[in-house]
Amino acid sequence: MTPWEAVAVFAAGVGAGGVNTVVGSGTLITFPVLLATGLPPVTATVSNALGLVPGAVSGAFGYRKELRGQRRRILRLSVGTLLGGFSGAVLLLALPATAFEKIVPVVVGLALVLVAFQPLITKRLRRRREVRSPSATTDAPDAPGGPVRRDGGPLLFVGLTLASVYGGYFAAAQGIIYMSLMGVLLDETMQRLTAVKNVLVAVVNTVAATFFLFVADFDWTAVALIAAGSAIGGQLGAAVGRRFSPVVLRTLIVTIGTVALVQLLLR
Repeated sequence: MTPWEAVAVFAAGVGAGGVNTVVGSGTLITFPVLLATGLPPVTATVSNALGLVPGAVSGAFGYRKELRGQRRRILRLSVGTLLGGFSGAVLLLALPATAFEKIVPVVVGLALVLVAFQPLITKRLRRRREVRSPSATTDAPDAPGGPVRRDGGPLLFVGLTLASVYGGYFAAAQGIIYMSLMGVLLDETMQRLTAVKNVLVAVVNTVAATFFLFVADFDWTAVALIAAGSAIGGQLGAAVGRRFSPVVLRTLIVTIGTVALVQLLLR
């Protein structure tokens, strides 16, 4: 790796760490840069997964205020994301790359639709719950008039587990998929959901990277550069992202996700 390539990889790590913390899809910044340095796709994927772990942890720490009161929810959902992330890592080495690449655009596209129309979907679901349970109460700050869904039920658990299989295989836009599922199935603010998303991404990246340590070849220079950059980017992303309103954050997710989808379709 030349000095200029090293600078590019580090800069990509900073960008990916920031984007992952606020939205997701940071892999679509680092992965092409790693390929441009001459790394094989699988080596680039596993090196990227390990390098982004510090960024995910850094982003989760940056959102620690929004994590308060969500410990039980996170512990429950982390079980599914851990299992899914491990399964996805196994599939990366067991299946041809084309197996998942064919469905990635579909998954990302569906996630974007859910994020874009989440307020409308949530409003309609809330009305249905009010009809079924008119006496229910709520203590969620952004869910007046409807009962709180504290854990999202089996549907959210299964959905996040399947999304984590994809995340363990190829992490691009996994954060957007998480946000789309939680946004529809949980009555919470976007910022608190972002905090949970960062923890779950950290779980998936960590379990996948740990598995790769024993069975795959890494480019340790790339890992170190992305790790340092993503840790910085995670803090920057948290500092900026926590100031966004729900509308701005949702718009940012849809915009970046659309760019990611176009990039995936053109690969």
